[in-house]
Amino acid sequence: MGNEQLEELRGQLDEVNEQLVELISKRAEIAQEIGRVKRSQGLNRFDPVRERSMLNMIEEKNEGPFETSTMQHIFKEIFKASLELQEDDNRKALLVSRKKQPADTVVQVGNEQIGNSKQHLIAGPCSVESQEQVDEVAAMMKKQGLTMMRGGAFKPRSSPYDFQGLGLEGLKILKNAADKYGLSVISEIVTPQDIETAVDYLDVIQIGARNMQNFELLKAAGRVDKPVLLKRGLSATISEFINAAEYIYSQGNKNIILCERGIRTYETATRNTLDISAVPILKQETHLPVLVDVTHSTGRRDLLLPTAKAAFAVGADGVMTEVHPDPAVALSDSAQQMDIPQFESFLESLEASGLYSRQTATVK
Repeated sequence: MGNEQLEELRGQLDEVNEQLVELISKRAEIAQEIGRVKRSQGLNRFDPVRERSMLNMIEEKNEGPFETSTMQHIFKEIFKASLELQEDDNRKALLVSRKKQPADTVVQVGNEQIGNSKQHLIAGPCSVESQEQVDEVAAMMKKQGLTMMRGGAFKPRSSPYDFQGLGLEGLKILKNAADKYGLSVISEIVTPQDIETAVDYLDVIQIGARNMQNFELLKAAGRVDKPVLLKRGLSATISEFINAAEYIYSQGNKNIILCERGIRTYETATRNTLDISAVPILKQETHLPVLVDVTHSTGRRDLLLPTAKAAFAVGADGVMTEVHPDPAVALSDSAQQMDIPQFESFLESLEASGLYSRQTATVK
């Protein structure tokens, strides 16, 4: 008898569930129509006065057994879902998202293209210190068949007493090396007013981790016709990172390269924690090319090769790393930079792994 009663009650519950599904679906259709009317009239989707009125009605009509607060919570979730239904999908999708543009963005940097299923290795000193220093690295890169060099002219540092870079003079040094050795150069710009100046000296404007949410700088970079390399912030979520790119894209500059450079966690074995999973996520969620900075993510020479392999293995469009003629006397981040023989060995080992090739530079 007990089992029969239980089954009967369960049957009644199933019938009510079916009715609820029909009613909630009918409500959703009405909410969608309300959304269309609101859009045609230029009204906001969310109307707090109307929501309060509905919640008051629920309080008046509720006779239990649910508490009024429980019933209101359930309906608030329905209200929230209805608001999402009222959104215009085309307007909701970010410009940098796959929903908006399924095809990969390909960014032209000098004679190279980033984002077209080819791999790239970008290297250079942490800081531009002298013309001789940059020329020595540039000559090595040309000899090795590499075409894109990084170097810091403006250096935002944690301590105000650390080397802050040579500024405009550093940009001029990079430009001289680029012209002499046929390279493209990438360097960080830290203030909006320097963006226009940087255009004359750089092939790619870098916005560093500490400035990922410097919104005025992002907007200024979005208004120039120059590729932008955007690094993920020290503690930024992937959503925040993507929205930072949207700031640039929304201003008209579509040539954006994302760079995962490690995030700050409780781990102290490395300088930062390389979020290698960010690469496939960014490739799925956006149409922008993605690089990995293995130097800043680890801060350790002994981890540069394995992390570079990992980056290429998960689909990164390129890897960034640092090389200095004599890291022991470098004015910044000496412990994480390779000297030229170490870099050449790193390059040979990377090629020997089968994950990267200077000749074909094609993802395997």
